[in-house]
Amino acid sequence: MTESYFTIEARPDGTEWIVPTELARGPWDHEACHGGPPTAMLVRALERAVPAHRLARISVELGTPVPMAGFRIDTEVMRGGRATASSRAVLVDGQGVVRSTAVGMHVRTSDEPVLPAPLDNAAVELPPVIDTEPGEFPMRRAMPQWVGFRDSVECRYPSGSSGDGGATTVYMRTVAPLPDEEPSPFQRIAPLSDCGNAFSRHTDLDELQFINTDLVIALHRDPQGEWLGSSSTSSWQPGGVGLADALLFDEHGPVGRALQTLLLRPVPSR
Repeated sequence: MTESYFTIEARPDGTEWIVPTELARGPWDHEACHGGPPTAMLVRALERAVPAHRLARISVELGTPVPMAGFRIDTEVMRGGRATASSRAVLVDGQGVVRSTAVGMHVRTSDEPVLPAPLDNAAVELPPVIDTEPGEFPMRRAMPQWVGFRDSVECRYPSGSSGDGGATTVYMRTVAPLPDEEPSPFQRIAPLSDCGNAFSRHTDLDELQFINTDLVIALHRDPQGEWLGSSSTSSWQPGGVGLADALLFDEHGPVGRALQTLLLRPVPSR
């Protein structure tokens, strides 16, 4: 099994054609990607668009499934500046249809420290990796006949916890987006960031669908290490709209936050 989410084919016109491996497959449709791996590739594209600034936030619209058949990513710098910049990336399928759009906010880091040490008043207690135990990624019953994203993931939970739903804290380690390229810290945390709805779900997917229509990731510092964490909760409303909210962290403390707007719908009859 290929230990990456994508490979890249160079087209004659210089375009990078991004080909998903089976590990990028999502839980809702065997012909569509999980949202996390394509988000990592959108992060990569935006980071390359504004290399002099640090990508601090990405906002991704995921209304249309990203095809397992492959895609390209087109980028543009919408606004450049000495201190901040904004960028835009579109994910386009083989028929020229835009499947996903991302907007990035970039911040230039200071050459000299503006504080003697980090300041944080979040007052949260997060477990070190050594105090957690191996466990399974949630939603493993989804399309069991297909290899997918769940097969690319290792999970570790605090003692007594699991991936059975509800407010959940977890460490997760995934494969790299590309086989021969070291991912940036933002790229590495993107797949985990798109899992808050799964970890903190109120029911399993055979009872109700809880599909995220977007993903916003904001990082105040770069995460460190291979094991990255999420502490997520979900709010579901009777009208069919939900929100998954995840605190993102590493072994040194919080690094940012991920938000997902959820579409709640009954499972289609078969």
